[in-house]
Amino acid sequence: MIIEVDRLSKSFGDTPVLRDVSLAVAPGEFVAIVGPSGSGKSTLLYCMSGLEPATSGSVRILGTPIGPLSRSALARLRRDHLGFVFQSYNLIPSLSARDNVALPARLARRGISAADVDRALAEVGLADRAAARPSALSGGQQQRVAIARALALRPDVVFADEPTGALDTAAGVQVLDLLGKVVADGRSVVMVTHDLQAAARADRVLVLRDGALHRELARPTAAGIFAAMGD
Repeated sequence: MIIEVDRLSKSFGDTPVLRDVSLAVAPGEFVAIVGPSGSGKSTLLYCMSGLEPATSGSVRILGTPIGPLSRSALARLRRDHLGFVFQSYNLIPSLSARDNVALPARLARRGISAADVDRALAEVGLADRAAARPSALSGGQQQRVAIARALALRPDVVFADEPTGALDTAAGVQVLDLLGKVVADGRSVVMVTHDLQAAARADRVLVLRDGALHRELARPTAAGIFAAMGD
């Protein structure tokens, strides 16, 4: 398994947000996490990816327990094996699309060639917009730049937090198609979403309720997810 989560719990102060969540993500699997607002979806994603420490329980990424890692070791693991896509894009306004894609590798002092950057932009259909700054791009194009940035170093897992939340339907479909290509290459995607149609594109859906894993659906449909959230 690429990711293994065992009895994960997370509290903020005296408020429990996650309660004994256990799950695993296989190579080449697209997993969606859904649930009502406040159910702990994003917190689970952040704890799974090492962006947020758990209160108890454990997370293994590629067999490595991340809880005992130092901050620098955890940063290296994220840098070398994980990619992130957020609803807010997190692009640098003063940089071109090409420079935004290259930035994480350069900050990490990892070699990335111009050809690798251009290939990543071509994969998301933006080869002709490489010189454009974010202000000259639509929301859907900015999100595709963010995906190119996440994929440029070919991570083993891409974590996506509401990647279609700020997009119109057509742009959202493009983004989901791109995430689907990630798993077609044998890598994995873990996506948090409130959009049941988007979740139905996943291989498996995890339904959270009150911080606990309520249901797990294989080969999901939007109707099936809706029913699982309500039962």
